[in-house]
Amino acid sequence: YRDDDDINDVASMAGVNLNEESARIMAANSDLVGTQIQSCKDEPFLAAIPLHKRILEMAKKLGITDVPAEVVTFISHATQNRLRTVIEKVTVITQHRMESYKDDEWYEQATDVRSQLKFFEQLERLEKQRKDEQEREILLKAAKSRSRQEDPEQARLKQKAKEMQQQELAQMRQRDANLTALAAIGPRKKRKLDSPGLLTTGGEGLGMSGGSQAGLGTPSPRQYARQKITRVNLRDFIFYMEQERETSHSLLLYRALLK
Repeated sequence: YRDDDDINDVASMAGVNLNEESARIMAANSDLVGTQIQSCKDEPFLAAIPLHKRILEMAKKLGITDVPAEVVTFISHATQNRLRTVIEKVTVITQHRMESYKDDEWYEQATDVRSQLKFFEQLERLEKQRKDEQEREILLKAAKSRSRQEDPEQARLKQKAKEMQQQELAQMRQRDANLTALAAIGPRKKRKLDSPGLLTTGGEGLGMSGGSQAGLGTPSPRQYARQKITRVNLRDFIFYMEQERETSHSLLLYRALLK
């Protein structure tokens, strides 16, 4: 007991009573003394029976007739872990895609592809409008011609000019009808997100809040924060599969590229 004696000597020299300190520690953690720690129930991510049946079907092709339940549980947890990893990576890819650097002072815009595409679309629209105007003038000239001997081409142009005028008249009527309907409906009102007097938190249904009806006109001071939704599209999954070694040359990636 030489070591214990040395410890007692050092503690007594420092003015520390080990018995009092032990009693104080036990009193402070009395709620933890005597408690039992139990492990949580292992809940499989996938349905055990269909998964076990599927594994047995694949194992019989390899000459395996018995698959323990621990293997089914392990595969279920591995599937859950793999799916969680995929979702986390694809979510990061989507967030990177949705980030905007327009207001960031550390980035300077070098090219604007969207504006360039809009410019080319506008050029194509103007060119198409110019050709339509030329064709319209030709048709109107053909319709106004009073030649006694008309060739089949002249008759075709007159018929086409007549159809064009009828189509323009139908479009004008449709436009006037739409404007009349919009004027009858009136201006659209924006939907209020926070309606005073209604319960909008959690999963509770709509209902009248506490207080008299006189308080319905007062705005609610509580501000409800909208939950940010990350929308993943097929392009994000394709980018993810291109970066992963297991799926960069898979048939699933090629099928996704063909869609």
